[in-house]
Amino acid sequence: MKESSPRPTSLRFFRLFWDTLVTELGPETLRLVLEKANPPVEFDDPDTISRYTPVSAAEKYARIQQAIRSYYGRGARGELTRIGRLIWGRQLETASYVAKAQAQLVRNLPPSLRIKPSLDLLASFLRERPDGVTVHSLDLDLLLVDHSSSVTIGQTEVHPICFVTLGLIQEALYWAFGREFDVEERCCRAAGAAQCEFKITLAAN
Repeated sequence: MKESSPRPTSLRFFRLFWDTLVTELGPETLRLVLEKANPPVEFDDPDTISRYTPVSAAEKYARIQQAIRSYYGRGARGELTRIGRLIWGRQLETASYVAKAQAQLVRNLPPSLRIKPSLDLLASFLRERPDGVTVHSLDLDLLLVDHSSSVTIGQTEVHPICFVTLGLIQEALYWAFGREFDVEERCCRAAGAAQCEFKITLAAN
């Protein structure tokens, strides 16, 4: 079914995602994964990627992850979550001066006060529009809501599929707090929800 409105993704984020995939899987393996997709996904060179728009990047982001899920089967969740965790470090290394200053402010807070600001920082990296990704308090826990969720474009699945975002949340929290948190994608647009929601359980921490 055709999308009722475009769901753009951050061009900078897409480039980090692509570069991380190429580095971690290797160009030949990634090319094979994309060629095995049905229909195949083109392996683009840097010049082609530089000409993407936020909308075309979002569509490519969805198709690449669909190809990876198809190729790796059950192992795709672990692979894509790992990629998401790796992107967080690259995101910080290549961030603007303003974002780096914000990150330093987060790290200077007492540990118990770093959790939500770290998610706010992650949301600012992910979104192309101001309302694209938001963070909310949920009783004693937190909720990250991806209203755009470009990975779900054209996808219909029984279970949630936003594994890269899941890995990003896990790593952002580990970076901020120094320990793992329970993160669950409790609803996903690919499974028919209006938005993708990630619950971060704080009660046990």
